[in-house]
Amino acid sequence: MANTIAEHALRGAAAAWQRFDLAGADVRLVRFCDDAAAQRWFAQLYAEIPWEQHRLRIFGREVNSPRLSCWVGDADAAYTYSRTRFEPRPWTPALAELRDALKQLCGQNYNSVLCNLYRDGHDAMGWHSDSERELGAAPIIASLSFGATRRFRLRHKRDRDSRLELDLESGSLLLMAGATQSNYRHDLPRTKSHVGARINLTFRRIFPA
Repeated sequence: MANTIAEHALRGAAAAWQRFDLAGADVRLVRFCDDAAAQRWFAQLYAEIPWEQHRLRIFGREVNSPRLSCWVGDADAAYTYSRTRFEPRPWTPALAELRDALKQLCGQNYNSVLCNLYRDGHDAMGWHSDSERELGAAPIIASLSFGATRRFRLRHKRDRDSRLELDLESGSLLLMAGATQSNYRHDLPRTKSHVGARINLTFRRIFPA
């Protein structure tokens, strides 16, 4: 499937990126694949990723993460966030295919991906920045969404008026680059609306210490 996806994404993709007027950030959005392909990717990812509920340290105590996750990557791509160190699990066939497609589309050699499964509207992601030192000074993060549409929000760390809200649809690719992580936080809020499951993949490059 990867060749089909890559060929589809590369056809005029550079011109198709939607860019947002957001001070101190480089945020872009593009349609990565159509609905039918997105459904197939969701089914394959759901089946082959070894989902688990991470334990995170927040305000001095350990809590269950409000979603299922899996850290996948090259053997040396360990990652620490919320004061917890995660050793990478091996690449699955679907994740490796998507990584190769994104290399062509985004021009990045991604060596890791954080996989999140939001089971319903109760699952969420709190406000944070992907600014850990392993990611470098200006990480280029590629975020793929499959499944239910969910609201994604960014807000500036100092300027309250600088913010952005997007409904990320199945098959969409969001790119966050430049100083985005230095200047902004982002989240995926809970919703009372009845929504199905959503898989989000944030591909990153880890720079081992």
